[in-house]
Amino acid sequence: MSAFATLAPVYSMPAAPHGDVDLPDASSRARLRALNEFLASVELKAFRIAQITLRHEDDACDVVQDAMLQLARAYAERPAEEWKPLFYRILENRIRDVQRRRMVRNRVIAWLPFRRDAEEDDDLPDPIERAPSPVAGPVKQIQVDETMQALEAALQELPARQRQAFLLRTMEGMDVAETAAAMGCSEGSVKTHYFRAVNALRARLGDFWS
Repeated sequence: MSAFATLAPVYSMPAAPHGDVDLPDASSRARLRALNEFLASVELKAFRIAQITLRHEDDACDVVQDAMLQLARAYAERPAEEWKPLFYRILENRIRDVQRRRMVRNRVIAWLPFRRDAEEDDDLPDPIERAPSPVAGPVKQIQVDETMQALEAALQELPARQRQAFLLRTMEGMDVAETAAAMGCSEGSVKTHYFRAVNALRARLGDFWS
């Protein structure tokens, strides 16, 4: 995932005090370290979730970084145990923003006169074009890649809420309460969405299902 650069640290300490600059106290420094450690622990999983949903590496990178920055700016002072559901709720909102922009853009383009101009085509790349696949490795890696491709294709067929529940519960390992907080719904709704997602994936994936 060459286009994905880690966002660390979100905040840094002042490089050189100038007499009138107050350095953060020990408690603040500890909180900043804890926040940066939390963000480092979730960024790759969050990126994978965004990439599966958006099917575009650069867009996935952007929404993850936006979510991390908003969490740091708006919720750094919240208890650390609240960061995970808050972060994934912000991430989901960012993903939806990208999807809405794509929908609006596609509707606008649909009203434009159809032209096959090479230069115009370069300016309007397919917003859901998949990032280039990595170079194939050994047989086992190929099998893993094929399984992941099948899973990603199956996930695209799920309703958005089912896909979100499945990704948060399986890829991030969030419990039902955390997933409900991240999705902004009840725990019962999470269980229903997840149950339906699992059944739909089993039916679609067949031999790929493990």
